[in-house]
This record gives sequence, C-alpha cells and structure tokens, in this order.
Amino acid sequence: MVLAYLEVWHSRPIAPTRRVALGDSHLPTDPAPGPGGLLLGAVLARFSADLDGDLRSDMQTLMNEIERGQRIGQPRLRHRLQDDRVGLTRSRHRLVVGKDGLRFEMETTKGLPAQSALAAVYACGQVPIENRSAVMEVLRRGLEWVGPVGPGLIEHLVGRDVAMRFRSGAYSSASDPMIWALGILELDSVADVAPKDIQKSYRRLLRDAHPDHGAGEDEAADRIAELSRAREILLS
Repeated sequence: MVLAYLEVWHSRPIAPTRRVALGDSHLPTDPAPGPGGLLLGAVLARFSADLDGDLRSDMQTLMNEIERGQRIGQPRLRHRLQDDRVGLTRSRHRLVVGKDGLRFEMETTKGLPAQSALAAVYACGQVPIENRSAVMEVLRRGLEWVGPVGPGLIEHLVGRDVAMRFRSGAYSSASDPMIWALGILELDSVADVAPKDIQKSYRRLLRDAHPDHGAGEDEAADRIAELSRAREILLS
C-alpha cells in the first residue's frame, strides 16, 4: 500500500534553464508528521547529500521562509519554481508498506538532486499550517542525514517511538484508498474520469509493468497486483 507519494516535474539535467514544479501528491500529515512528513524528510535526506555548501545554506534559508509563510522569491538554488509543467520531466517518490515493511521508492536518474530536494521543501509549504513546523523539523533532520536511505533513516527523522508506530501499521489507515488508487493509475480526480478512462490507464500501465519492458518478474508481479487493486477500488 502507498502511504504517501510526491511527483516532481523538472527540467532535464542538460537543459539550459533549470525549472521545477510540484505535481500530484498524497502527503497525509495528521497526526504530524504523518507518512507525508516522513516521505518529504526522506526525499531531502536522499538528495541533499549532493548539494554543495552554498546550496545547503540557501536551502536552510528557504526552509525558514516557508515555515514562516513568507513570500518566496525566485529563483532558489539556481532553479525557478513554476506551475506550468509543459516541457518538464516527471520523477516520482513514494513511501510504501508491504509484507517486508516500510520502504522508500525514489526515482533518481531523471533529474538533478537539487530539483527533488527543492520539491520536498516546497511541498512542505502546502502542509496545513498547524502541522507545518512539525513536518519542517523532519525535513531539517533529513538535511543533516549522512548515510543510506534505510531503516536507520526513519528513526533519525521521526524518533524511535514514531518509527515503531509506522512499523506496527498504525499509519496505514492514513492513506485514503481512493487517493491511493488515483495515484497508482495516474488519474487526477475520480469525479472527472469515466470507467473507460480508468480501464485505458490500467491497460497502458499494465503494458509498462510487463517483464518485457525491463522489470524483474517479482517486481512485475507486485506492480500488476497493485494496478489491479487500484482499478478495483475505482470501479467499485
């Protein structure tokens, strides 16, 4: 099950202009920091390690401004935030829970580290104000992290007690099945899609998940089961 996900739209690494935009997301933060806060912190931990000293300092300043709700001047960290996604490439980052417990799934090859790191911080600015400081604290811990994205990171970000609640499944109910299913099938809103649109998206993604397209057999089986469950939820 997907507990949280974040879409990042960004210019390609070789593009002369550097741009970033937020895409669709599901970032539950109640009770704070929630799965959404954990994912954002992990994204920052994964991608901020590649930021040099000056960019790291700029990131800390940006985080303070977003937490206070200030107007954010552009560009930041040499990238311009925009709403338009035309001409941009998408990367997706997810926090999922399965039979082996929690894991982070991050796309790392399409964009620059600063683009995903910036998206995580900007996404925190969309968190309800009552939860924003708690989530931003998780992001600050992510900025400090040195090491792999694994079990130790979770405890570093949220502390031992909260990490244990995640591992026990206490946060699984925070993921709205309908929102999860929309994200899995890459649809915007159940109110705006017909059954034929759901089936069309399902068949397209099913083709992409087939081992003939490069996925391992176990990975393909998990992805096909995930797509089938999402279709079932949206058509029920």
